[in-house]
Amino acid sequence: MTQDSAAPPRPQGTTDPPGSRRARREADRFPEDPHLPGRSLNSVFLTSVAAILALLAVAGLFPAPLSSAAGAAMRWITATSGWSLLVIPLGLLGLLLVLALTRVGEIRLGPDGSRPEYSTLAWIAMLLGAVMGIGMITYGVAEPVSHLVDPPHGLAAPGSQEAVVDALRFTFLDWGLHAWAVFATFGLAIGYSTHRLGNKGLVSPILRPLIGRHADGALGKAIDVLVILSTLFGTTTSLGLGAAQISQGLSLLTGRELSTTGVQILVIALVTVLFTASAMSGIGRGIRTLSQTTMVIAAALLLFVLVTGPTSWLISLFLRSLGGYVGDFVEISLLLPAGGEELAWMQGWTYFMMAWWISWGAFVGIFLARISRGRTVRQFVLVVLGVPSLIFSAWFTVFGGAAMWMDLERDAGIGAAAAENVNTAFFGLLDQLPLTGVTSVVAIALVVLYFITGADSNTYVLSVISSDGRMDPARSVMCMWGLLTGATAAVLLYAGGLEALQAAVMLTAAPFILVILALAVSLVMLLRRDALLRRRPRS
Repeated sequence: MTQDSAAPPRPQGTTDPPGSRRARREADRFPEDPHLPGRSLNSVFLTSVAAILALLAVAGLFPAPLSSAAGAAMRWITATSGWSLLVIPLGLLGLLLVLALTRVGEIRLGPDGSRPEYSTLAWIAMLLGAVMGIGMITYGVAEPVSHLVDPPHGLAAPGSQEAVVDALRFTFLDWGLHAWAVFATFGLAIGYSTHRLGNKGLVSPILRPLIGRHADGALGKAIDVLVILSTLFGTTTSLGLGAAQISQGLSLLTGRELSTTGVQILVIALVTVLFTASAMSGIGRGIRTLSQTTMVIAAALLLFVLVTGPTSWLISLFLRSLGGYVGDFVEISLLLPAGGEELAWMQGWTYFMMAWWISWGAFVGIFLARISRGRTVRQFVLVVLGVPSLIFSAWFTVFGGAAMWMDLERDAGIGAAAAENVNTAFFGLLDQLPLTGVTSVVAIALVVLYFITGADSNTYVLSVISSDGRMDPARSVMCMWGLLTGATAAVLLYAGGLEALQAAVMLTAAPFILVILALAVSLVMLLRRDALLRRRPRS
């Protein structure tokens, strides 16, 4: 049930009189006391940890059978219901635009008088730095050049100018509006629920319009456990990619073979200590500072490649590809596989990417909600959909486009190398540009920073969910989730490498699709009710 939007929500856990203005204000800032003894160990926490430990035990003892079974299950899911991974994000995108451009867009994520906690620049830096930084390094070059060698759906001849544009159009599809529609839906729902309605920072309370009291019972707890599992495996995929990138970069710099599973597990162990410490320092200091630093370094590297690469060609390519993506948006969004080869291609690229975004949905949503208090629905939707999509498109054009130009004009072989190992692509591009040693060190540093910002945000979110939705969880809980996240990534790498990580993402994202649909319906019901209350004259 919604409450009068003119008054701040009555917080949970406060002992001050309900009429106390100071009590409402203080509790609105600090919804729960995370340091009360025994408050963190609830059934969601215990069930999630037990399930994860059991899976890690099986993966460690029987890696080959588990990897084989997970791969078979992933192939079955994509063959039977892969279409939903494209259709549902497209539907969410349309819904969000309707909400933003109607009267609902005026509603704030918080009381009517609230204002943003962070500046717009800091806000954008955090939402960019905490989301998919590692993937931008791993796939920033690898995906476009791979599509140049093996064009999507056979729409163009390999290595042709048409294949260059198509490579970027379909890369934009994988990393653009569809991904951010999933993130924005979760973020808007959780932000509205926590900041305006005073609910816990969980997914389950938002579903009350659909499942009623069951949101606070066993069904709601099961949903929150699923959120934790999906979030964990989505993040560990990024950690696995980051470890592979770091080890590959070190191999190129030292001339020694360091891109082995053992080295990658060691990298995960070392960085786990760093991101756990960062998460425990809090969003206001650790995550915000790292996110802003990472954004500056990434922007500097992008400008370096743009200036030292084929600048005019890249600018022209960006405009052509963006125009093709926008002009044919609906068509390429619904371009489903027609046969076995196309299905295999989709499983390796678009289906995997969409499942990855879905598995990250609750994580990014809770984090976006945490940093977006005071924003209007319209501002939240338009910025979260538009700004990252545009920046990601520019990133893939500059890095991926430069690599494609090197292959076409200099026969650099970056695409062929990426087909064998995607982790070589980014450093293969830097090898074709000036100051290779310096830029390779910068790239490794950027991966480490993205590793930390993404993982400490994940640690914070897992701690919130497992602490009954309190937005300021205990440090001991964050420490535990940081260590468990690193351990999960290491064990899955040992069990089957990137394939095991991809299968874990696909398997946890599949049931989560139903949660997304329910979340979208509940959000519309809540916002519509709020809009009607705002229009009702006061007595």
